[in-house]
Amino acid sequence: MKRNTPFYLIFTVALLGLTSCSNNSADTETIDTSAELYTEVLTDLSVDVITQTYFDLSFNAAAMHDLSSNITIGDEATLTALKEAWQDTRAPWEKTEGFLYGPVDTEGIDPAIDSWPVDVNAINNILNSGDPITSSLLESNNEARGFHTIEYFIWGLEGNKSADELTDREIEYLQAVTQNLKEKTAQLYNGWASAGDNFAANFILAGQNGSIYSSQKAALQEIVEGLAIIADEVANGKIEEPLNGDNGSAKPEAEESRFSNNSKLDFANNIRSIQNIYLGDYDGNSGKGITDIIATVDADLDTEVTTSIAAAIAAIEAIPGTFTDAIVNNRSEVENAQENVASLLTLLESRILPAISNL
Repeated sequence: MKRNTPFYLIFTVALLGLTSCSNNSADTETIDTSAELYTEVLTDLSVDVITQTYFDLSFNAAAMHDLSSNITIGDEATLTALKEAWQDTRAPWEKTEGFLYGPVDTEGIDPAIDSWPVDVNAINNILNSGDPITSSLLESNNEARGFHTIEYFIWGLEGNKSADELTDREIEYLQAVTQNLKEKTAQLYNGWASAGDNFAANFILAGQNGSIYSSQKAALQEIVEGLAIIADEVANGKIEEPLNGDNGSAKPEAEESRFSNNSKLDFANNIRSIQNIYLGDYDGNSGKGITDIIATVDADLDTEVTTSIAAAIAAIEAIPGTFTDAIVNNRSEVENAQENVASLLTLLESRILPAISNL
């Protein structure tokens, strides 16, 4: 099902298109077709992939906060729904990690919502302080807020927390930390939305006045560098540290999202963030992506990259059981997934980045 783009986004892009046409009306016989393609790619990626992913993240975070506002001690049904809401919110966040530039970086939002590990001592100090626990109180410690603090409260250290184990104070903290996540994800979406700070315009207008990018090539390089960064993080950080972090042996405490056993899905969604940007597709909406540029330069390379992306996702999903168990008992499957992600990283760094740099 094709997602309808919000009207204000359509209006903004149309307005920018009209402005571009009016500025180049005298040069209609010498249109730079490459520049036209790059504009399409930069527009589709910034509006229909990046901004839309942030919209979904913000929407789902708000729904999760609403659920937390209704939970009570012993309310197992709401706790289960809250766990599902956490996973629903986590998914679009992990699909943003291929584009950690713009407001998520400059406004410090990434560490505010996704720092790991959680600071259990700081959390306990807040719980035991007697002070009202509010969203603003949590602003001082990134390791005591965000996704993994919420995960800690609703799953517990061993991943089997029941609603009977909740306390009034934990519920107060849970409501504050989901409120904080709601605020941060709304800030992030506003940073890209055309009705907000409109960071997307920097890509749409790349090479023109009003953009931080001096050229379309510079904007495309930023995008591809983002893909390489997350591939490197998955292969050499998120998988490597728990797999070999104890002098070549497993280090389970280094695993991210281990309370919820969500790690494999996190990793697969990180690679899907690469896939969405590379193909220009998101949630049923198909646009122009990096593939449309690479295919004009080297069709074989384009096929190799799309195949490598799919292979990396498949290898991650093929890891048996939980990631916590697999790093001990199914290490070869974890290593295979790591190797597939590393191969994708090599393609991005050694061939796609140079191809973009040589445009």
